[in-house]
Amino acid sequence: MINWLVEPLQYAFMQRGLIASILVGIVCAVIGCYVVLRGLAFLGDALAHAVLPGVALAYLLGGSLLGGALIAALLVAVAISLFSSEGRIKEDTAIGILFSASLALGVALISTIRTYAVDLSHILFGNVLGVSVSDIWLILGLTVVVLAVLLILYRPFLVVSFDPVLATTLRLPTQLLRGLMLVLLALTVVISLQTVGIGLVTAMLVTPGAAAYLLTRRLPAMMVVAAGIGALSSTIGLYLSYYLNIASGAAVVLVATLIFLLVYLFAPERGLLTQWFKTRGVRREIAR
Repeated sequence: MINWLVEPLQYAFMQRGLIASILVGIVCAVIGCYVVLRGLAFLGDALAHAVLPGVALAYLLGGSLLGGALIAALLVAVAISLFSSEGRIKEDTAIGILFSASLALGVALISTIRTYAVDLSHILFGNVLGVSVSDIWLILGLTVVVLAVLLILYRPFLVVSFDPVLATTLRLPTQLLRGLMLVLLALTVVISLQTVGIGLVTAMLVTPGAAAYLLTRRLPAMMVVAAGIGALSSTIGLYLSYYLNIASGAAVVLVATLIFLLVYLFAPERGLLTQWFKTRGVRREIAR
């Protein structure tokens, strides 16, 4: 068992990949708690696909792909906040419009790149084993920023997310806070591109948080449990990727999904089978 655990870590690319995976697993899970509780899974998916134009344009201009993705994600996040701020259209409507427009623009730009199948595949599907030292520092820096803002503004975010009336009464800058949450979510999406890619980032935002929701009652505990599940999924998924020779991003998401299914069935209070066994036991007691 020790050899099985140590062998992959003899390679520098596996060490970098493990660090990146754990960081991404933690930050996605923590901010993903808000995504789960507020029903914003569609927003995470929209922001993930919104980076396509930025990635394609950066490739055409010979710039940084992650830099292009970051600019595109931030622009779309700010645009969603602006379009829905005055109440003329609902937030989900703004998300749908900008999601479709960004995706169409990205596809149009990518279609002009004849070699995109090879050069951009790691952005679309993730390639955690190709993480460089500079990528590690970028991921670490953005992770610290996202988690620090979530920690500092924990109470305002909590009030704005779950009690808008109270937020208005307390004169909190609700629109600014909602916009900031969108920006943090955009940063998290960009952080995740190298590890799980555009196609799977939504799963890392939603799945650990959904599992933690079934195991906890309060948001702080939910965030801690979700972070643990995200880190564990990333670690196990990376090892499976190494030994089974499968895509690392897909392996991480599949492990997270398996953990969610186990929690869904066997969670102490909310698990499906747990509740069934409790109901069956009560019925037996009544029958006696």
